[in-house]
Amino acid sequence: MLVAAIVVCEVGFWVVLAAGLLARYVLHRPRLGAVLLVCVPLVDLALLVFTAVDLRRGGEPSVAHGLAAVYLGFSVAFGHRMVRWADVRAAHRWAGGPPPAPAPAHGTSARVRFAWQDWGRAVLAASIAVVLLVAAIALVGDPSRTGELWGWIERMGWLVAAWLIVGPLWELAHAALRGPRGGTGADAGAVPDGAARSG
Repeated sequence: MLVAAIVVCEVGFWVVLAAGLLARYVLHRPRLGAVLLVCVPLVDLALLVFTAVDLRRGGEPSVAHGLAAVYLGFSVAFGHRMVRWADVRAAHRWAGGPPPAPAPAHGTSARVRFAWQDWGRAVLAASIAVVLLVAAIALVGDPSRTGELWGWIERMGWLVAAWLIVGPLWELAHAALRGPRGGTGADAGAVPDGAARSG
């Protein structure tokens, strides 16, 4: 049941986002589009409430509850970037806006900065997930039933560590191998449209 709720919320996120962009750029109703885009986070709130109610009513903590916490964490940390990503492309397609900026080339200083920003968002996402998991553990109040939730907290630590290695550290190594060219050139200053968002 909870897995279905996660799927519904993910689909709902994109449906509300698409409706907001269509209202803004196709129907030329910017106010309606803005209202719909503001409603995008309400999808996450609905999942949070559903998960809390399920645990409060005695639902057995499961993989689904852990996934819900992780989904919420990453949705909060990366959701605005996804909205910005879609908005730039919709504006370009339907409103004559500028084309999306290309991603920085591997081995450039811009790509390294982007990788560190992404990793920072991953840390934020994992931190939010851990807070939600700890809250869920407290809500259950029975150590014998919360082993699965504690396991997800451990997974968040491994995820952040792995992301650090394959993200910014990998890009730093790539930039070092590339040499001085990594900090020069037009590609070094390019920042993908989604990366312009901070917090």
